[in-house]
Amino acid sequence: MKICFLAASNSTHSHKWINFFSNLGHKIIWISLVPASIKVSDNIEYYEFTSGIFSSIFKVRKLITKLNPDIVHIHYLGYYGLLGLFSGSNKIISTPWGSDIIEGKKSFFKKQILYRILRKSKLIICDAYHMRDELKKLNVPSDKINIINFGIDTKKFVKQERDFKILNKFNISSELTIISLRNFEPVYDIKTLILAAKIILQRIPDVHFLLVGRGTLEKELKELVHRLGINNSIHFTGFIDKELLPSLLSSSDIYVSTSLSDAGLASSTGEAMSCEIPVVISDSGENDQWINDMVNGFLFSTKNSEQLAEILIKLIKDEPLRKKVGKEGRNNILKKNDYENEMKKVNDLYLKFV
Repeated sequence: MKICFLAASNSTHSHKWINFFSNLGHKIIWISLVPASIKVSDNIEYYEFTSGIFSSIFKVRKLITKLNPDIVHIHYLGYYGLLGLFSGSNKIISTPWGSDIIEGKKSFFKKQILYRILRKSKLIICDAYHMRDELKKLNVPSDKINIINFGIDTKKFVKQERDFKILNKFNISSELTIISLRNFEPVYDIKTLILAAKIILQRIPDVHFLLVGRGTLEKELKELVHRLGINNSIHFTGFIDKELLPSLLSSSDIYVSTSLSDAGLASSTGEAMSCEIPVVISDSGENDQWINDMVNGFLFSTKNSEQLAEILIKLIKDEPLRKKVGKEGRNNILKKNDYENEMKKVNDLYLKFV
């Protein structure tokens, strides 16, 4: 089968998804509007069009007409939706990622584009029930929509021995470590974690917080940490190579996500659960469909730093509880969100489609 993906090559989600089908033996064509941030496999016929969207539309249409793929699969219905809409193909599958639908419907122009590409798509794959509901509001028939998770690589994200070398880079030795992997943007609300950290450190000083990420609020968050006087316990790590994440997660004791909104389960949360790290996440989006509170993780009300602090203090003081919740978290990911199982569901749809 020849599959053409229209997807950003600077996203690990794109690489993970597309590599699976290349490794399965399908002929893969990949078209990206941005430069690749990760090396693209030699088995993939890869094209970059970075000269602007209008120029790219004509080039992509010409290329797709020439290569005649069995399927054109669009990931993210922004500019890639436009490429698919004017591709000339009538064999389109679309995968919205969340913000493309939520934000797109706020603009009259973008909403018209969404209507057209969703109508043209023969199948739509999304990873959250609330996304299905948003699609139905855009008049997408239910029988077009398939809910399939992006999946976690449970063979890669597995509990490892604590790596003190990686922790020593942040001047952490044996102290209990709490990690966040959400970027420094308003939607991820890192401020709430910092405020919770201040409460925790007043009662339990020997705790460290790793804030992995980057974003527009980095300077503001660092200034907040400085004003609260907790610089020695809060570590801004910057970008961390994806290959190091299983080790870094396994070397941490608790994972926190303060996000105000997620489409389905955040991949970083799923990766932490797969590594048997107990997760404490905001009760937003569909998180309550993934987390059985106090069994395979903990939920707290969004922006509630006091509640978050109390949950974390409870976990800090109870190592057996951390281990128990961590194991239940991995079991949940194995059952409901294993990467290979989810991608096999997609492959079954591809085979039926052609």
